[in-house]
Amino acid sequence: MMKTLTSLKGIGESKADALIAAGFDTTEKIKSASLEELTKVPGISDSVAESLIKQLKDNKDVSVKKEKVKSKPSSEKITEKKQIKKPEPKGKTIKKEIKKSSSDKKEGYVTKKKAELSDDIKKYLPIREELKKRTPHFYREEWFRYKKLGKSWRRPDGISSKMRRNFKYRPNRVRVGYRGPKKTRGLHPSGFQEIMVYNTNDLEAIDPKTQAARIGGAVGTRKRIEIEKKASELDIRILNKQR
Repeated sequence: MMKTLTSLKGIGESKADALIAAGFDTTEKIKSASLEELTKVPGISDSVAESLIKQLKDNKDVSVKKEKVKSKPSSEKITEKKQIKKPEPKGKTIKKEIKKSSSDKKEGYVTKKKAELSDDIKKYLPIREELKKRTPHFYREEWFRYKKLGKSWRRPDGISSKMRRNFKYRPNRVRVGYRGPKKTRGLHPSGFQEIMVYNTNDLEAIDPKTQAARIGGAVGTRKRIEIEKKASELDIRILNKQR
């Protein structure tokens, strides 16, 4: 009884002891008692007595509902679960459709063609990539002082140019030492040699083993489709192919 009383709001151990001492040692006695009888107990006012009776009645209703739910057989529960279907929100349905489309793409995905590289190029391509990461950005002299100059690189010039004269604490200049390996110069990161293409006739001069096509920016959509179609027939890789 002490645990049930102390679990209710507004009743502590002192009030619970007073109620039990006054003869209210069961919940049924408290429910059947009037407000006047409860208020005679020391420490219990009219508001506390009302909330006490209300809380005990509410707890009884909850316990009755739980018993009714437990009394149902397992077969009925299974049928109810099958019948009740919660409506899925719109966001989840969109996500499912996106997942399906992504899975369809993976099924129809074709791997990009790789170049037939020599041992030297295979050796120096990763070295060139590492050197490129370490290469600094080259900015024009005094780009930070005058906005009209811009950042694009220009060779420093002038008799008094401190950047040209290699003074300390000046920006990096373009030099021969920043270049990559000679055998990989001008190659695409994939190892292919890039060949500019403007029509279907340009594809005939390409070696599909070591060279790849790059369609010119001025080529229209109709001609681009024709080039891509013929390139797939000749097994030529297009570096800027539209998806």
